[in-house]
Amino acid sequence: MTLLKSLRERLASVADASRAPAMQAYMKSQMPFHGVPAPKVRAICKEIFASLEFASLDAWERAVRAIWDGARFREERYAAIALTGVRAARSFQTISAMPLYEHLIVTGAWWDLVDEIATNRVGPILRAEPKPMRALMLRWAKGKDMWKARTAILCQARSREKTDLALLYACIEPSMESKEFFLRKAIGWALREYARVDLREVARYVKANEARLSGLSKREALKHAD
Repeated sequence: MTLLKSLRERLASVADASRAPAMQAYMKSQMPFHGVPAPKVRAICKEIFASLEFASLDAWERAVRAIWDGARFREERYAAIALTGVRAARSFQTISAMPLYEHLIVTGAWWDLVDEIATNRVGPILRAEPKPMRALMLRWAKGKDMWKARTAILCQARSREKTDLALLYACIEPSMESKEFFLRKAIGWALREYARVDLREVARYVKANEARLSGLSKREALKHAD
């Protein structure tokens, strides 16, 4: 039995079909849901992935892609993302994993999938390999794909004191005047997280760019200022 089939059968066994339409509507997803809440999805993934070992980065990537590309239900894509973060894949969290993460980001193209990858996968790689990752994030920030640009903005959201502030501002710059809600929201979120470290600096930045930042970005950035 394939990993995807095992996951699908296990998810189906605990699914609540009555919840599935509302979950799909909330997420505005073309892909249907099984109707399994997030804590149960995590528990199932932990159970099924516990004994997995991978001989190489390629073997791990093939396993992730098989679930992701073969998914028929959105929880199966959540499971693919969970597989990227298992202990057995810890040694693969290098810039060599970025083609896989790029594939997930571009084909996922929605916040519930992209943001987890941006903050919990791309971010740690950036902190571990700053020089090559900095160049890559700058390219993503300036590119045409909105979700890669959002990733570049959000990837330092959990970096706290280790935030490369110059990089954060450089990744915000190409999207600062964008009309896209998800880019405006990302800018605000990224700035709000850094404000937990240095509120004064974020307030300075917002004031300096007041005419260019959207109202949404400014409100989010200074959400905890009071």
